[in-house]
Amino acid sequence: MTRGRAHKSDDDGVEGPLRRCIVSGETLAPERMVRFVAGPDGVVVPDVAHKLPGRGCWVTAERTAIAKACEKGLFSKSFKASVKCPPDLGALVEQLLVKRCIEHLGLARRAGSAIIGYAQVEEAFRARDGRIAALVEASDSGPADREKLVKYARIQGAIPVAGCLGSAEIGLAFGRESVVHAALTSGALAARFLVEAGRLGGFRVLCPPEWGAA
Repeated sequence: MTRGRAHKSDDDGVEGPLRRCIVSGETLAPERMVRFVAGPDGVVVPDVAHKLPGRGCWVTAERTAIAKACEKGLFSKSFKASVKCPPDLGALVEQLLVKRCIEHLGLARRAGSAIIGYAQVEEAFRARDGRIAALVEASDSGPADREKLVKYARIQGAIPVAGCLGSAEIGLAFGRESVVHAALTSGALAARFLVEAGRLGGFRVLCPPEWGAA
């Protein structure tokens, strides 16, 4: 791979602002997909930021789609060259997407766009000033406090609830051992986090249905 930004017009499956999945053939927004490039050693490299140079191809951000692309040799077909998938490519993509979610939460913290702790998040909800754009609940959170916050999110305009990160992972974004309850206020950072959480939802449960979120 050479240095510089990728030229998406050279990618397999680019159709205007959309990208075509090499597995399903569907055309989707790139925010719902993962781009891949071929490394200099002939190994498939995930480009979750969509910035690596070189010819790329696109796969829907789902573990099953990536596994099928490897099993069916679709990466080699797309790159028109023999390439190898690293062991459990889907798990690697999941780790990279978790990292991106944590990074976006960290950016929100530094920008003053994040609220953490049950009492603080509840207070923000009770203010009913429309500040909260996303509720972030640890996947290992306890039901009692979580149910209260999710109910607030549901009745105050169907605010999205992300439950795909564990408390230790959320804690990394805030420089703490663990964080169970957090919220993001309205703005571009909340929107970016939700995009990344949505992609991670193809590898983990985005929000367990039993939580009763909208």
